[in-house]
Amino acid sequence: MELTTVWFGLIAVLFTGYFILEGFDFGVGVLARFIGRTEPERRAALSTIGPVWDGNEVWLITAGGAMFAAFPEWYATLFSGFYLPLLLILIALILRGVALEYRDKRPENRWRTRWDNAILAGSVIPAALWGVAFANIVAGVPLDADHEYTGTLLTLLTPYALLGGATTTALFITHGAVFLALKTTDDLRRRARRVASWSGLAAVALAGTFLAWTLTIRANPTAVALAVAAALALVAGLAANQVRREGWAFTGTTTAIGLAVAALFATLFPTVLPSTTDPAGTLTTTNAASTPYTLTIMTWVAAALTPVVLLYQGWTYWIFRRRVSVTDQPGH
Repeated sequence: MELTTVWFGLIAVLFTGYFILEGFDFGVGVLARFIGRTEPERRAALSTIGPVWDGNEVWLITAGGAMFAAFPEWYATLFSGFYLPLLLILIALILRGVALEYRDKRPENRWRTRWDNAILAGSVIPAALWGVAFANIVAGVPLDADHEYTGTLLTLLTPYALLGGATTTALFITHGAVFLALKTTDDLRRRARRVASWSGLAAVALAGTFLAWTLTIRANPTAVALAVAAALALVAGLAANQVRREGWAFTGTTTAIGLAVAALFATLFPTVLPSTTDPAGTLTTTNAASTPYTLTIMTWVAAALTPVVLLYQGWTYWIFRRRVSVTDQPGH
């Protein structure tokens, strides 16, 4: 297998891991203020992601770094063309991180409410904009023969892209609600399960429409199989949530998001960024790649360090595997 194919696959795996792990972070961030009716409940909800949210963002940093090193032309075109959406995502992620660290530094309700609003904004904005960005990557954007983006911000806001944003938002809220049901107890657990049921219906409708639309734009047998499997996994996860099997429900939403992202990358390959105006501007794994020497060095480094990162993250989740109880929170 060519190294360009290997690194396309590795970048797909990194983004898949990021959306699975940050997906429930975003969902919890959106829901915490509404699903927690008291301060101890809101604190318990945020405590479920407290030990892991920053580690989950490592996947995004690694994916961006891998894209920069393995496919510099793809990275340059994407980050110049999608400059404003990606800047908004970055600002939102910083805002959420600051809010998670600062909300408990002072006891006043007004102080906490402001940071809760920041957590909400810092969660829903990236959840929606990632969907918009990936929808545009799949559908293609206007690129000239030099691979330069020739559109504007409004060019990115097509109905298909906005549907992509609504889809990822609904999916991540459902994923976060299922995670909250898995990690909390008593009323908070029951409330999270009910939210997952209702948001799951919206996620099924939006995701089904988005994947079907995607397959009309660009499809191959592998992508179709992955999209169908993603839809079945989501339905199975919601069914498990209805019968109070939170572990299986979380497995279902995790599998659905993973397969859906894999389907998007499968529709692309071997293209990495299609041009809608000039076929000569389309970027592929061949014309966007680094030199074979660079890819070889990167492959050896990835083979040595990836197991270390996976072991560290697995250890973190194992240490914090217990459910979070509202009665254990200060002020209860």
